[in-house]
Amino acid sequence: MQSRNLSDLKVDFPDLPPFPTDIPTAPLLRLSLGKLLAGKTTEINRLFTASVEIGFFYLDFQDCQLGSSALEDADKLFGVGKELFELSLEEKQKYDFSEQNSYFGYKGQGAAYVDKEGNLDRNEFYNISKDDIFGLSDQIPAPELLHRNRKLIESFMRSSHSIVTLILSILNTKLGLPPNTLPNMHRQNAISGDQVRWVKAPPQPINDRRVALGQHTDFGSVTVLFNRLGGLQVQMPGTDDWVYVRPLPGHAIINLGDAMVKFSNGLLRSNIHRVIAPPGAQAECTRYSLVYFARPEDDVVLRRLEGNAIPPLEGVEEEVSSKQWILRRALGKRINLGQVDFEKSAGTEEISRRK
Repeated sequence: MQSRNLSDLKVDFPDLPPFPTDIPTAPLLRLSLGKLLAGKTTEINRLFTASVEIGFFYLDFQDCQLGSSALEDADKLFGVGKELFELSLEEKQKYDFSEQNSYFGYKGQGAAYVDKEGNLDRNEFYNISKDDIFGLSDQIPAPELLHRNRKLIESFMRSSHSIVTLILSILNTKLGLPPNTLPNMHRQNAISGDQVRWVKAPPQPINDRRVALGQHTDFGSVTVLFNRLGGLQVQMPGTDDWVYVRPLPGHAIINLGDAMVKFSNGLLRSNIHRVIAPPGAQAECTRYSLVYFARPEDDVVLRRLEGNAIPPLEGVEEEVSSKQWILRRALGKRINLGQVDFEKSAGTEEISRRK
């Protein structure tokens, strides 16, 4: 798989140290949102290739109004995220709802294990429920800062969900599913685990730089990620090699999650990835990320769908709903919720390793 030549791109963010040029990076395809919206066959085929081979790709948001709006909202939300994490720890901990069996709200640094050796994570999260923002559920308590920015969050969620729906529609056709099968499992106004997440990872000690977020596959269907510093790594298919994913201005990093593996009986890929300290001089900076996670509606059962391109089923499938899957994966490694079961909290990692 070859990415388009990056020599014609602005590849660094002006206020941050440059990404090193002497380290291996993932050869992700760079796709055009404008061309996908226009139904360009070549671009659609490239999206499907990326979804089967590695499950990650860049999506250029700069060539259409939908993408430009999402970029504008994302830029503003980066500022909101920085302000959010500057709140006192005491204030942020008021919004940790993990003991109420909820993954929304705040997760402090060191709240979850990253590996079986007992190392703890090195980042903070704040998760905002799509159902809360769209009035589909009770409003979840949140800092005043987030109440003031609900309209901005809603705008970002709408544009992100539109992009997710486009990707799902393309995959729906490529898998030979009945029209709208996948989009109808991910309706914007239906109850689901969709969320916006802010992430903050401060610089790690120079003599102890390691994994900040352990290797995993994503819980849901499609992830839309905006970040500006390196740190994200993918494990290249069929190898034990980890390589950085270089952030690109004006682009989101898109990846597929476990639900797409289950719906396609392993044809589509939810690739293993992790977060470590940023490379080179970037390691001295605080790393912020903004993510939109799209997941199947809560009552959708994660199982093989009937499509012409989907491989036949061998053996017996686990019957698990989207909500059950997300809860056990999202909270399974939290240190405050009892003994951790790494096998139960795993996703489709073994399927990814076999491909």
